[in-house]
Amino acid sequence: MITEVLAAALADSLRESEVEIAVSEIQMERPALREHGDWSSNVALVTAKKVGRNPRELAEELVKAIESGSVDLIERMEVAGPGFINFYLSPRWLHDVLIQVLTEGEESYARLEIGSGQSINLEFVSANPTGPLHAGGGRWGAYGDSLARIFRRCGYQTFTEYYVNDRGLQTELFGASLIARRDGTALPEDGYAGEYVAEWASEMPTNVDPVEWGRKRALTDVQKSLASMNVEFDNWASENALVESGAMEATVAELRAAGWVDERDGATWLRTSAFGDEKDRVLVKSDGEPTYFVPDISYHHEKFERGDLVIDVLGADHHGYVPRMSAALQMLGHPQESYEAIIGQNVTLIKEGQEIKLSKRTGTMVEVSELIEAVGPDVARFAYLLQSVDSRQTIDIDVLSKQGNENPVYYVQYAHARIAAVGREATSRGIERAPLTSIDVELLTQERELELLRCLSMLPEILEIAARDRAPHRVATWLRELAAAFHGFYHDCPVLRSDVESSLQQARLWLVESARVGFAIGLDLLGLAAPEQM
Repeated sequence: MITEVLAAALADSLRESEVEIAVSEIQMERPALREHGDWSSNVALVTAKKVGRNPRELAEELVKAIESGSVDLIERMEVAGPGFINFYLSPRWLHDVLIQVLTEGEESYARLEIGSGQSINLEFVSANPTGPLHAGGGRWGAYGDSLARIFRRCGYQTFTEYYVNDRGLQTELFGASLIARRDGTALPEDGYAGEYVAEWASEMPTNVDPVEWGRKRALTDVQKSLASMNVEFDNWASENALVESGAMEATVAELRAAGWVDERDGATWLRTSAFGDEKDRVLVKSDGEPTYFVPDISYHHEKFERGDLVIDVLGADHHGYVPRMSAALQMLGHPQESYEAIIGQNVTLIKEGQEIKLSKRTGTMVEVSELIEAVGPDVARFAYLLQSVDSRQTIDIDVLSKQGNENPVYYVQYAHARIAAVGREATSRGIERAPLTSIDVELLTQERELELLRCLSMLPEILEIAARDRAPHRVATWLRELAAAFHGFYHDCPVLRSDVESSLQQARLWLVESARVGFAIGLDLLGLAAPEQM
């Protein structure tokens, strides 16, 4: 609505100019500070450069033009800084938000179509099946699953998968380590230590292939940890199965036919440097053994059967991997923009002020199960989602173990539990919500009420930003803001108290229900439970 009003004012101000500004070109954003209005636009700054005008003077002219008209929802405007226009809206626009949230409900409110059905193949975690999942893997699991949920709500067809690296030297070493621990012999050089190897070896029957058994045992442990955090995959892809299918040879043949393969120094090379990689990469070593790069290329080539856009969530040590994979996929005919890699950073766990450096069971890493056992899977998952995945994260187990406001997970879930408590108390008093059509929503004018609605109004744009920037932490931040708004409302705006006038009570009951819808959507996007009691 505001953009259309601005476009009309601009057209009037620029009628003697050849410059035309379309509604779609006008950018609106929410000011960082509430006192700067509900919305702000830099359109005067952008347009002034094109027409040789003073931006502040143009902004003031636009404000006067809008004021001369009749726009009910705009209470006032002000020009700020070099030419920003700040808009202060009447509460009626937030009342419209309330009706929209309640009418559309958790199924339809903030359900976008920006994806337009585009298909995405999203791979994440993909840890080697040689031991328990480490804390960083847990973070990528929470991140990837939440990103998939966000994509789906934004209209993208999203397919998730986990790539099981179930062949090669590491799986062989792991199998040999299990045998050594079971039989009480020396570990092989570079074998796997840690108590978990001895623990698992004691479970291993004598008449099984140790490599295959160890792969399944490790994968079961990883699946259990991820499932406890509500992380699921549409597909578990096996490297071994891929190789046995002949896909690896077919991919090399396709690359060779396209002219990108060279034979030199007794090895087979792929000219990835032609696409920006720092150097060419070996496909087949001089001893005839393929490098890990070959099945990886085959796997990514195949993934395009399950998505037009292929996205990898990779560990912090995979920066060099991205340009070579991008190069190979372009050689196979996939556009550069069809492959995307997100590099996640590792996690540091703090307990009693000290960093937990090593797991007692693995001796080499911190397990995600340690965090889950300490604080619970729901809390662990939300903790992982509080920061951008590309920043290193420190998680304080002691803070997350507390049942208080300093614990961000408790703070959010407690707000939802309070909503449920209001509903239970209303039922016990025999108070029912009247039909929404009979409610006078314009009674909701207290700032705490409006702030709660203002927060709910932001969810669609937050969701769009989260999808565009691959940023589930934006939803986590929004949930914390919604919790703060609800706790403030709950404290200052009594709902069921006997001295609250009946019509206002009904309006507030529906406002509480709108908050429940917001929490239900936000918590589901992050894969979290919505508790009714705490």
